Amino acid sequence: MEFHHIALNCRDQKTIERYYVKHFGFERARVVSLGQGQEIVFLKGSGIHLELFHAEQAPNLPEATADGRALSGVIRHLAFKVADVDAKLAEMGEDGKRVTLGPLSFDGFIPGWRSAWLSDPEGNIIEISQGYVDQPKPPPLED
Repeated sequence: MEFHHIALNCRDQKTIERYYVKHFGFERARVVSLGQGQEIVFLKGSGIHLELFHAEQAPNLPEATADGRALSGVIRHLAFKVADVDAKLAEMGEDGKRVTLGPLSFDGFIPGWRSAWLSDPEGNIIEISQGYVDQPKPPPLED
């Protein structure tokens, strides 16, 4: 089994598609016509797909801030591993100025681990992170 995709509802699918293509290297993998001008767009990138749906209405949720919404059943944020957080923010230009938290250093956990969170054009929170590595022997899940 492998993880395949995350589905996002978008008020403006084209804007969201352009954003993830431009900044995170996604490309179109498939477009499914639903008729009446509606479509589902699959983007692929780095071992995962994003599935973009047209949202019929704005969410009735508080605006996402910091590292995302802390609500059950809601995706907190999407995360991307980068070589250098500061360089990625600079490369993103104006879009890189939509930082909601950080950059923060987590050297106390993993030397060199840094992250920043920013919002995409529709307010979804994205984490960009450098230096994260898995724990060699994490404790097992207890009963």
